[in-house]
Amino acid sequence: MNIALISEHASPLAALGGVDSGGQNVYVAQLARQLGQMGHQVDVFTRRDDEVSPDIVALGPNVRVVHVRAGPAKFIEKERLLPYMQEFAVRMGAHCAAATRQFHVAHANFFMSGLVAARLREYLGLPFVITFHALGKVRRAHQQEADRFPSSRVQIEEELVQLADRIVAECPQDRDDLIHLYGADEAKIDIVGCGIDTTEMATMGMANAREKLGLSPNEFIVLQLGRLVPRKGIDNVIRAIGHLARDHGIRARLLIVGGNTPEPDPAATPEIGRLIEIARQEGVWEQVQFFGQRPRNELKYYYSAANVFVTTPWYEPFGITPLEAMACGTPVVGASVGGIKSSVVDSVTGYLVPPQHPEALANRLACFYRNPELGRAFGRAGIRHVRSRYTWQKIAQELQPVYKRVIKGPVWASTLGEQVQSEG
Repeated sequence: MNIALISEHASPLAALGGVDSGGQNVYVAQLARQLGQMGHQVDVFTRRDDEVSPDIVALGPNVRVVHVRAGPAKFIEKERLLPYMQEFAVRMGAHCAAATRQFHVAHANFFMSGLVAARLREYLGLPFVITFHALGKVRRAHQQEADRFPSSRVQIEEELVQLADRIVAECPQDRDDLIHLYGADEAKIDIVGCGIDTTEMATMGMANAREKLGLSPNEFIVLQLGRLVPRKGIDNVIRAIGHLARDHGIRARLLIVGGNTPEPDPAATPEIGRLIEIARQEGVWEQVQFFGQRPRNELKYYYSAANVFVTTPWYEPFGITPLEAMACGTPVVGASVGGIKSSVVDSVTGYLVPPQHPEALANRLACFYRNPELGRAFGRAGIRHVRSRYTWQKIAQELQPVYKRVIKGPVWASTLGEQVQSEG
């Protein structure tokens, strides 16, 4: 198949850990690579956010990243990108019209990419599948006035739920939200999660990883890794470190990896400043260490060095970091929300706790401190779990029949070209 992956704000080439760079970037990059390795031709269309990147960049065998000019060629927060999606659709359509490649299906990622895909189908009849990655109604319920997306997002999502040929839900909770909050047709929803690359994420051995990172071989280390934004609940983890000391007499070191710059900078990543203040209030400032943004090929060392990985967001459509931690043989304590409550097997590969409940989190961390063998057993179970269910090869294999169910035949872009060139 010739597949167009659309990911307007989450480029597969972006450095991870920034405010708008996280799980969706990984999802698009790894899915594209795996589909390419399986023999499909894949173009990933993403918005140009600088003036220097080539128009087309090879990502791997049979895979290209196409930079689409839509608005100024600079970083723009995703909450402000909606006005540029019309231009994105026009320019993507013009690219398709000029190309010799016939696309069979488009896979839109996020609601704004869905708008683009719907436009392409309107002109071309090109079928599209959509993965929302996050839903506006769920986000608004948790973030309320902190949600800065346009109010029209929900209406757009409601329309896309009806227009899409297939909808990919990332976990059972995502599927239920689509049905009960958006009135989605249950018959056109497929549940296909996210995955991990077992060659990229694998245990390095705790002692080796700590030596590589210059960490103490004897400390009890807790890891938080990912985007540094309030909804990720990192303040909850810091407060749990405080409870661990006060309630259990256990001193732990918390490593926080992520941010908009390689060096931790509160000016570039405002959440760091807020978290520093919370650590001071909790009396654990000396136990909290910020590492900033790290290259993807270094993440396995951080996962492997930790006694336990923690992720307690307010909500989470899926969450790739728990899978990465398990692939590295590290037990996980995660919030019982969204995809985390499906990917983490409670009392087997880790523990599930309520979100925003630092005492409950501290109690589970104390279990691992007092019983190191428990952590090692959970870590071994986690490796088996992700290798049997969550490899990118398996995810791509599960998506192939989803694509094939909507394909009506190869689609030439000439009709669309005439239309978008007249509008452009």
